[in-house]
Amino acid sequence: MSLSPYSRTEQLRAVWPWLPLWVLVALLAIFSHGPMPLYSTRTLAVAWEMWNQGHWLVPHINGQPYSEKAPLLFWLIQAGWFVFGVDDIWPRVLEVLIGGAQLVLISLLARRLFPNRPWMAKAAPWMLLALGCAFLFGLQIMYDGLLAMWTLAALLCLTPKMQRTEPRWLLFGLCIGLGLLTKGPVMLLHIIFPWLLGPLWNDWARQHRARWYGRGTLALLLGAAMLLAWALPAGFSGGEAYRQRLFFTQTAGRVVDKLSEGKNLQNHAEPFWFYLLWLLPLLFPFSGWPRAWVAIAGLRRPLEPGLRFALCWLIPSFIVFSLISGKQPYYLFPEAGGIVLLMAGAIAVLRERQPALANNGWFGTWPLGVGGIVFAILLFALPLLVDANYLHGEWPVAAAPYSRYFSVVFLLIGGLLLLRGRGELRRLAVAGLIGVLALNTLFTLTLWTRWDLRPAAHLLGAAERANQPIAYLGNYEGQFHFEGRLTRPIAELFGDQAVQDFARSHPDGVIVTHPEKLDADALRYALLVQPFRSSWLVVWQATSLADLSAGHTPPEPALPTQVYPIGDRRYRPQP
Repeated sequence: MSLSPYSRTEQLRAVWPWLPLWVLVALLAIFSHGPMPLYSTRTLAVAWEMWNQGHWLVPHINGQPYSEKAPLLFWLIQAGWFVFGVDDIWPRVLEVLIGGAQLVLISLLARRLFPNRPWMAKAAPWMLLALGCAFLFGLQIMYDGLLAMWTLAALLCLTPKMQRTEPRWLLFGLCIGLGLLTKGPVMLLHIIFPWLLGPLWNDWARQHRARWYGRGTLALLLGAAMLLAWALPAGFSGGEAYRQRLFFTQTAGRVVDKLSEGKNLQNHAEPFWFYLLWLLPLLFPFSGWPRAWVAIAGLRRPLEPGLRFALCWLIPSFIVFSLISGKQPYYLFPEAGGIVLLMAGAIAVLRERQPALANNGWFGTWPLGVGGIVFAILLFALPLLVDANYLHGEWPVAAAPYSRYFSVVFLLIGGLLLLRGRGELRRLAVAGLIGVLALNTLFTLTLWTRWDLRPAAHLLGAAERANQPIAYLGNYEGQFHFEGRLTRPIAELFGDQAVQDFARSHPDGVIVTHPEKLDADALRYALLVQPFRSSWLVVWQATSLADLSAGHTPPEPALPTQVYPIGDRRYRPQP
């Protein structure tokens, strides 16, 4: 049975107004400032080096094969560059498109899993777009948003349609393969449990267990074959060291916590309860909505298939990711869809079985409304607190000139959340979305100068075009390559002797350092000084830094040190 034109029209109407609203807010937020170091700048550096050097098969960073990630996101970025030209606009638009696709997929998934609850297809995308942490990390040019999209698409292939209850195994395998090409074998952890536990939530799986597991295994093999179709030739092309990291060190190391060695590997080992601590921030603003918790706590057997699906997805995934040593909050973002389905489904059941409890005002959004008003009062009082020296630090001083404007925004958000009546979920979603946009804008106006690497990157780009060798004191993460359009590797130096050797071999070279504190020598002899997060970036002539490290006095520079942001005394060290 095919869908009628009327049904298609209704499906298009179903994305109004949540999809246009989300796209508008996401575009405003993602273009309010440049790509964030180090997540976005590293991704762009790899894509740029692949593009510039013609390394289509093996990702590279700073002249070396990059085994940390599979290449699909890099290929998508380069496809856009082929059409639109090389810039950072297309990668950001791509992330917005990926986020919009996730909203559409969660709506379709809710419709499939809860066919008798049409409210779910409307509620699920509203809830997903309101998750603040997922929104902010979705603005980064990273792999997890794309991975979440393929996860939702793969799981959608397992769910029954009105015209067909058997899963679409070929599409399931293709989505698995695309997820594997996005971030490697971790894709399997996001989709394996709904499949393995299929008979617990899917009637077709319970009636045809052999076909469910047999054809599912073939789909997994198809996905693995797609990954190997890239990994095998890439491994032989990238060399023995790259091949070992690609096939063994990366996947196994993240699980057993042996990533502490190697210059480009990062050790994210955390205790097993790490995600429990992050649960409330990851679920905000719904973690502050009593109705959601009351609904989940009130669930009783027998549960309908959609709720069983969400639990089969979330519980084992959460346990496994908690047992794996390497942890970051955004590793669980592909499970955000399952969390949304569980919360929305529980609320739908509560509305049906206990309407009085579902409409009880004490379980509404008033705690979040009160919190928004309190935050608005704090923002309004911030200039007074700074002037009276009750608050110190970088952010309060920088935010004080703008805080009263933003206090109005959060006052309105608080008032919106204190309203009662129909549309509570939509009001909460809009308030969460506008609130996170306001916070992102406030960050842009106040702290972005401490993350903006463009001054240093442009100086290094000019140095390379003048054929000056470039070095970095410590581990270099690719943060300057794309913005500076660098085409040659940056040498990594460790220790004063390495600085002396580099300066002796390259007297016209420049060296970048990343000191925790700034001293007077940097302002006198360095080429450029700029803040970076809670520390500093300093660009030196190699000979000047070598003289200082040897205890000698360098010659006076021909030009004064550039200090960014220009004229801002907050970024100059106090005498």
